[in-house]
Amino acid sequence: MAAGGTGSGGLAARYAAALFELADEKKQLDEVAKDLRELKAMLAESADLRQLIRNPMISRIDQGRAMQALLDKAGASALMHRFVGLVAQNRRLFVLPEIIDAYLAELARRRGEASAQVVSAQPLDERQRQAVTEALKRVTGGKVAVDLKVDPSLLGGLVVKVGSRLVDSSLKTKLQRLQLAMKGVE
Repeated sequence: MAAGGTGSGGLAARYAAALFELADEKKQLDEVAKDLRELKAMLAESADLRQLIRNPMISRIDQGRAMQALLDKAGASALMHRFVGLVAQNRRLFVLPEIIDAYLAELARRRGEASAQVVSAQPLDERQRQAVTEALKRVTGGKVAVDLKVDPSLLGGLVVKVGSRLVDSSLKTKLQRLQLAMKGVE
């Protein structure tokens, strides 16, 4: 995992690399990945939690306590508790979403999996998830780790990102293109 770079991306990569090495050493790669996915889902669902990790007015102690209580409730591993505690102590909770993405991407890369992000307007049912996963396996030619997200503003369709390739078939984008085309007609 590349540890260089500047800004929060480089910072997140360094933290993710450290967590990955520690989890690998302790044979807890999957357990940490599960904890990170749960934390990512909590961040996606809670504006208050996103505010907590980004607000510099909240003390590191209060941020740390809140995160530890959240991890307790989620049944997170001791390694996850220590790691998030360290990130809070260093006032770096604002890069937690990027750390999570970097860790999961590295885990997928080391396992020879492609990593794909799929955003839909509504939650996909099991049959739809399987269909998307199978289609991505055919496109990538191998195993694929699919990260599903929901964004109601898409109205319909999907936005799929595999590596640097982006396919946007959302109704929102189609309507925006139509609106631009209509402006050209006026």
